Amino acid sequence: MQTTELFFSYFCSKLVILIKMKKILFVLSFIIFSVANLNAQSKITGKWKTIDDETGKSRSIVEIYEQNGKIYGKVLELLNRTADEEKDPNCDKCTDDRKGKRVIGMTVIRDMTSEGTYWDNGTILDPKNGKVYSCRLTMNKDGSLDVRGYMGFSLLGRSQKWVRP
Repeated sequence: MQTTELFFSYFCSKLVILIKMKKILFVLSFIIFSVANLNAQSKITGKWKTIDDETGKSRSIVEIYEQNGKIYGKVLELLNRTADEEKDPNCDKCTDDRKGKRVIGMTVIRDMTSEGTYWDNGTILDPKNGKVYSCRLTMNKDGSLDVRGYMGFSLLGRSQKWVRP
């Protein structure tokens, strides 16, 4: 009987150690994933220079920021305005709550959520035409940001590459 009790006691102690190790590994994995996710969000936040996909010219400076776990972007400055363009126009073609509001200071990216390697499930406004598109933001290895606005399917849309100013 003593041998059986000894074996059972030994087996239980090893089992307890294994369970504790699994818990520790789970907690460590969670911490590593959380830090990686925070690092990814911190890379996307900050100021970005928007590059027009049609002309290749810099058009604005947008600040991307995190609020309540979601990503937003607001226009800080308009660049390369021609003499006949207003310095801070109103969004007269907008059809939502931004209609008639000044473009500088306007939140043009809303409600983006992290999907691991990209941000999705939000929208982007094109103040030129007032249209709101579904949006996907993807960080590139070179530090630039791919911004895709689309309606319906991601295949049907436009992409811009944004860079740090």
